[in-house]
Amino acid sequence: MVLPALVLILIFSYFPMYGVIIAFQDYSVFKGFAASPWAGFKHFVDFFQAPELGVVMRNTIVISFLKLAIGFPAPIILAILLNEVKNMFFKRVVQTVSYLPYFLSWVIVANFVISLLSTDNGSVNIFLQKIGVIDEPIPYLSVTEYFWTILVTTNVWKEIGFASIVYLAAIASIDPHLYESAAIDGASRFRMTYLITFPCILPVVMIFSILAIGNLLNAGFEDLLLLGVNPALRDVSEVLDTYVYRMGITLNRYSFATAVGLFKAIVSVGLLTLANYLARRTGNSLW
Repeated sequence: MVLPALVLILIFSYFPMYGVIIAFQDYSVFKGFAASPWAGFKHFVDFFQAPELGVVMRNTIVISFLKLAIGFPAPIILAILLNEVKNMFFKRVVQTVSYLPYFLSWVIVANFVISLLSTDNGSVNIFLQKIGVIDEPIPYLSVTEYFWTILVTTNVWKEIGFASIVYLAAIASIDPHLYESAAIDGASRFRMTYLITFPCILPVVMIFSILAIGNLLNAGFEDLLLLGVNPALRDVSEVLDTYVYRMGITLNRYSFATAVGLFKAIVSVGLLTLANYLARRTGNSLW
């Protein structure tokens, strides 16, 4: 059963690693890997000296941190709240509604958000005008001050339901006798959550936190590319992944883009190793 997944990983993740050598070449699609001249660390130096480096790294770190700080605890809180719901019909409705956005592509979600925030017939602007909060429609997706809030909110809305499944499964595996004993001792539901639920799901939380820290430089790609399509937002929407796309695909600087991607991968592996080392002290590490 695992074999097809391993084959896919080998084909799409490990075999393409050979192409990393173009980060150290002045690669030409006409000469290929073998004949392209070697350039050493030239493209890495160019990246570290690029005038847009500060903006790209700032956006990457800030957006990643916001997604981690808000998006990581959100499904845990949702799972704990759903666990406390006794009405099964209401619980299933909430679960279904929260799961659905995950199965929508970012193209659909981005167009939905763009329509919602439109200055012409956008529901948000119409509602705010009706209640007197604003006098004229606001072009939310053209103003840099609103972009990070819109981006993180959209990500949480899309991912929260599906991400909570793992935590709901972890909560369901907790021995119900622990809750019964706590109830006999007079513990409130909040105290049971604090003393039983959260400590029991802590190993799962730690594993996902390690993975999240390892992906700290993965600020996103599709969401930023689609929601940040307005050039006026580039100062707040350009991250490492979109920068690699723009340099490699749009400007045909393949070697430079590969060097940036390799830099990101090396830093991510370092962060993952550091997070795992710190988590090992709690006994909940990945290795």
